[in-house]
Amino acid sequence: MLAKILLFYSFTPIADPDAIRLWQRDLCELLGLRGRILISEHGINGTVGGDMSALKRYVRKTKQYAPFSTIDFKWAPGSGLDDDGQTLDFPRLSVKVRDEIVSFGAPEELRVDENGVVGGGVHLKPGELHRLVAERGDEVTFFDGRNDFEAEIGRFKNAVVPSTETTRDFIDELDSGRYDHLKDKPVVTYCTGGIRCEVLSSLMTSRGFQEVYQLDGGIVRYGETFGNTGLWEGSLYVFDGRETTRFGDDATVIGRCGSCDAPSDRMVNCADDACRRRTVLCEDCGERAICRAHAAAA
Repeated sequence: MLAKILLFYSFTPIADPDAIRLWQRDLCELLGLRGRILISEHGINGTVGGDMSALKRYVRKTKQYAPFSTIDFKWAPGSGLDDDGQTLDFPRLSVKVRDEIVSFGAPEELRVDENGVVGGGVHLKPGELHRLVAERGDEVTFFDGRNDFEAEIGRFKNAVVPSTETTRDFIDELDSGRYDHLKDKPVVTYCTGGIRCEVLSSLMTSRGFQEVYQLDGGIVRYGETFGNTGLWEGSLYVFDGRETTRFGDDATVIGRCGSCDAPSDRMVNCADDACRRRTVLCEDCGERAICRAHAAAA
């Protein structure tokens, strides 16, 4: 059996999120899948892992529901299966209804119709992104739509990385005025699989950013297309048992160990039990280190 991970989302109006929750939970249990699925009136957001044949059946069944028929499912290698055929990348199955399928803390600002998010950025496929950069050069600003610790091990060259411990921090960041100088420039938002940028780009356009784009399919799709030959540098942080992934063995390691400053992309929890941040720590330095935010405040 071959272990795989599926990443997917769809912004589409859902009249009865709890009915979708029950259907998705039963479907995953039937197929022996584990992972996390969030459902709201705005759509669905999921990452599930298991045997590839079971995941293919999951994709077919999910696409039979008309609002989900156009979901762009992204495939990633899994860490393996246990003796019961269960994925090693997720300890359990969680299927829940929430106000938001990605937690910006602003469900009242998000508008969704059958075509997706209303008022979001222009989608750019990886090749289209390269054409934009070739045409506009240094005018183009990459804007990281992830938690800032994720950018410590990988990001686009010269990207703006907002000070965000959680996705909810983006509202305050955008309203702070510190990015107002970008409002008349081409801004390309990017994130792991694309979902956070769907919302982030709409928040930016509603706040007066005039030319906002979003990387279609996120870093995952970009890495599949260009590997380490494009504008991406480093490793990608992922929210499953893999922790990090690279687009080939020749990836540049841009992360720096928080203890000895050696190159590393290994992430661990901050040693301060009150802190929820992840931090870079090389294998030689063990398991516990203070994150850079705590180190700077010390």
